[in-house]
Amino acid sequence: MATAERAIRDRSVSGLDLAWMGHLQQLTYRKVAAQPSQRALVLAALPAEVRAAATANMDATSDLRSLVNPGSTLPAAWLIVEPAPMEELLGYYRSAEAEFGVPWYYLASIHLVETRMGRIRGTSTAGAQGPMQFMPATWAAYGRGDVNSNKDAIAGAARYLKANGAPANMPNALFRYNNSDRYVRAVTAYAENMRTDEGAFRGYYHWQVYYLMTRGDILLPVGYGR
Repeated sequence: MATAERAIRDRSVSGLDLAWMGHLQQLTYRKVAAQPSQRALVLAALPAEVRAAATANMDATSDLRSLVNPGSTLPAAWLIVEPAPMEELLGYYRSAEAEFGVPWYYLASIHLVETRMGRIRGTSTAGAQGPMQFMPATWAAYGRGDVNSNKDAIAGAARYLKANGAPANMPNALFRYNNSDRYVRAVTAYAENMRTDEGAFRGYYHWQVYYLMTRGDILLPVGYGR
């Protein structure tokens, strides 16, 4: 865990090495979330310089895991694709921040939580669409362009968050995005890690799509659903 946290912040680490370290980071947090009795031992063993980020990631992963009812079958409506390039997505977040005032790291965090930064394509069981998961009525009110476009969806999310109090009242804006205190805490935790150190984004970008089933976490690789 410490190795992965350090590596994603090391600008000399790139390419496949960075991709693996981001994935390794995710795997360790999912493992701790699945075995909460190990949390205290893991935290105690971490060096001080990564403990705050690790604690936030553990808490967020646990909060989001608690919102999922494990299924017995894999999702039939999902297609898993490669995400847009990291710098391209960062440009969309920053452009939306400049236009609407919503911090880029909150937009990146929502994108991460909702579709692993655009890896998941398909309508949710509730009817949400696109990389930022808009319900059709919400998109009709706040969206512009194509709900399946990263650029348009990120801008739409910023527009919606601003209409609900962002950036002055991010907790309220996030709760309106998803009516769950655990969701708000998780999105905030990831966002704060990126605010504190932009290098955290490099790790999150490489988090993969895992589907929680009754038999445990199942990796859905790029190409799943074709």
